[in-house]
Amino acid sequence: MSTSRINELRAKCRAANLDAIIVTNMEQVRYLTGFSGDSGMLVLSGHGAEFLTDFRFTDQAKKQVRGARVSIVTGDLYVNLKEVAILKGRNQRVGFCGDHLSVTNRDKLAANLPEALPVNADSLFAEMGWVKDTAELTNIRKAVEISDTVFRRILELVRPGVRENELAAEMEYQMMMLGSEKPAFDTIVASGYRAAMPHGVASAKRLEKGDFVTFDFGARVNGFVSDITRTVVVGKATPRQKKIYGIVLKAQLAGIRRVRAGVAAKAVDEACRSLIKKAGYGKEFGHGTGHGIGFFIHMGPRVSAISKDKLKPNNVITIEPGIYISGWGGVRIEDDVLVTRTGGKVLNRAPKNLLEL
Repeated sequence: MSTSRINELRAKCRAANLDAIIVTNMEQVRYLTGFSGDSGMLVLSGHGAEFLTDFRFTDQAKKQVRGARVSIVTGDLYVNLKEVAILKGRNQRVGFCGDHLSVTNRDKLAANLPEALPVNADSLFAEMGWVKDTAELTNIRKAVEISDTVFRRILELVRPGVRENELAAEMEYQMMMLGSEKPAFDTIVASGYRAAMPHGVASAKRLEKGDFVTFDFGARVNGFVSDITRTVVVGKATPRQKKIYGIVLKAQLAGIRRVRAGVAAKAVDEACRSLIKKAGYGKEFGHGTGHGIGFFIHMGPRVSAISKDKLKPNNVITIEPGIYISGWGGVRIEDDVLVTRTGGKVLNRAPKNLLEL
């Protein structure tokens, strides 16, 4: 698997007239090589591939890395670049990951490869991993299954007086027990007025009767993630809560119906956004409708009003419209959706009807 990904990147380098590329972002390194440690870099050229790490990861690298020769080095990894055989030579065009490289490390790269011409190669990663193969889809489905199970379990603990961060801790524990490596991102539990915060990471706030509670979380299996959002009510829902929830659910279902290979991603956004605007809450839906998931929690295709992406078979995207009313609360509903030639297949099975707990 890693070898095919490396070969894909090598072909992209060739097309971009790069002699080599240095991959330093650890998520990208893991995607390409399988290495799950937190220190290392991949050097790739048309003639070979070398993975650099230090003594701490000797056994791990030898066990996990595929498609590249493992070199255990001492001292700063950037300093060791000047000893890498495939980087020796004058006037080589060497790509680097600009979005993930600090100014300090960019300077160290240039200092240790004085004969090379560094080139920002972020564009080479633009669509890498968007289309999933069978093994990747299996991992995503397992992550989705874990998140669905955890949602069902956490419902038993939703009651007045419980803190948001207590629920988040329990959710993350349950995900780990079910086989998740770690949370896909910081778990969001936002209740009451905090449900109006799209990224309201769990706080010490206690749930109160009548609160909307938004759960947004995901699992990670072999590096591949899930991303689900559900909103529930503590106690009985008010007519206003039922109205807002119904609008969001209707919009989310409309977006899912629009999913199909070949469709412009912005058309999916419009399917959701137009219904929310028509209901009078366009200004309260201030983010995109969704994004791709896979080895990264946020990747393409981007599902938004300004997206230029088109959906392809075996993309996996989120559909997650929301309405957020400052000082009152909010609702978001999100599923992971597999793009097929005949439509969108929702991977989640967690209920989406308004639950009054």
